[in-house]
Amino acid sequence: MSRVAYVNGQYQPHGQATVHVEDRGFQFADGVYEVWSVFDGRLADFDGHMTRLHRSLNELRIPIPMTREALARVLNETVRRNRVREGLVYIQVTRGTARRDHPFPPEGTAPSVVVTARSLPLSKGNASAKKGVAVITQPDIRWGRCDIKTVGLLANVLAKQAAKERGAAEAWMVDEMGLVTEGSSTNAWIVDEHGKLRTRDTQANILQGITRAAVIQLIADEGLELEERAFSVDEAKRAREAFYTSASGFVMPATSIDGVKIGDGKPGPIATRLRTLYLDRAIRDAI
Repeated sequence: MSRVAYVNGQYQPHGQATVHVEDRGFQFADGVYEVWSVFDGRLADFDGHMTRLHRSLNELRIPIPMTREALARVLNETVRRNRVREGLVYIQVTRGTARRDHPFPPEGTAPSVVVTARSLPLSKGNASAKKGVAVITQPDIRWGRCDIKTVGLLANVLAKQAAKERGAAEAWMVDEMGLVTEGSSTNAWIVDEHGKLRTRDTQANILQGITRAAVIQLIADEGLELEERAFSVDEAKRAREAFYTSASGFVMPATSIDGVKIGDGKPGPIATRLRTLYLDRAIRDAI
């Protein structure tokens, strides 16, 4: 639990931190968010997440609330005040507070900025990765601009809850053609039956995952074969390996999909290797 939250220029006790009832994030989900992993009190993949935050804000025409340097100070100070050594720091930026009306509020309305941080021991994720996790599939009912990291996550919430109720760690969204788009909060990957790494291309309006991009670079460095191409649920169930990537899960092996065992039902060598490589690089380069 975060002890201290940053809200619109002030650090406040978490239990007392509030935004206005007419904040457009609350009224319309009119906002974006970003999440950084924290290693040894430092932020991983800093530039990638910051660049995506700016892109999301620009796509929704929400003013950028402060410089990158100022925001970096806020993020790091929130981490410090919450005494987070291993965990996450979260930022949400909305279009601000204004009388409830669908069009944008008057020019000059200040965005709302909220930052929180919490501890999440790396050992917990490592234990899950060593054993592997279950994934289920769900119809993709989200809006068409999933490339923007918006706070409008109701469809994702419903999918994640369905996974929880079926004893799974994640839900993979499936489009009307039976192709996996991405997870409810992750990017989806397989090592197909021919031994080729595959993940859906970002031209399909899926989220441009920062961990996904880092893993793609690692794959290139390792000389592995990758196709950024969609795969079906049936292809995923026939795959040698399956896994997902995210800022909190890093590289997480999936050992079953809808109850169907993937490969030998254990974390595969490629996913396991990529997790080790990613964590080594992320910890080394965190700022």
